[in-house]
Amino acid sequence: MAGNREFVNRRLHSLLGVVPIGIFLIQHLVVNHFATKGPEAFNEAAHFMENLPFRYFLEVFIIFLPLLYHAIYGIYIAFTAKNNVSQYSYFRNWMFLLQRITGIITLIFVAWHVWETRIAAAFGADVNFDMMASILSSPVMLVFYIVGVLSAIFHFANGLWSFAVSWGITVTPRSQQITTYVTMGIFVALSIVGLRAIFAFV
Repeated sequence: MAGNREFVNRRLHSLLGVVPIGIFLIQHLVVNHFATKGPEAFNEAAHFMENLPFRYFLEVFIIFLPLLYHAIYGIYIAFTAKNNVSQYSYFRNWMFLLQRITGIITLIFVAWHVWETRIAAAFGADVNFDMMASILSSPVMLVFYIVGVLSAIFHFANGLWSFAVSWGITVTPRSQQITTYVTMGIFVALSIVGLRAIFAFV
């Protein structure tokens, strides 16, 4: 019974990491990328997202609750997983370890980012280009955001590989190898989008 529960929990954890959390990550990167077109373009995109119908419902049930479950169960996986990197230095073992490390970094980064933006907005702050430019004017915060964004993107992209395996989409070694190339390509592409957005605020 416990084995079945863990199987379901891991499947749900994997699914939520792709849908809806992964989709939200991509959407968030796209909105932030409007900063490359100037302050007005970013502010318009950000305000469009803020004025979506049923915004609070969407934030709670499509973003925060799935993210909370994914984070809590992810911490459990990270601290109970047996990493073989020290004994078997295979590529996938390293990716397995990096998935856990970037998960912890991403959790810290997301918590801080939510505090700086969503919580601040609840107290009347305007989440706009000037806010992000002010945050990223600090070299320490700039590095923190670069590491955080790249960690989140890697965690998502590499998580796609695990998702495909755990859901039986990629069964053969050949299909898993191809998926590795595809997911790393996604990591590179989204990283370019994320980094361009960050430096647009600087």
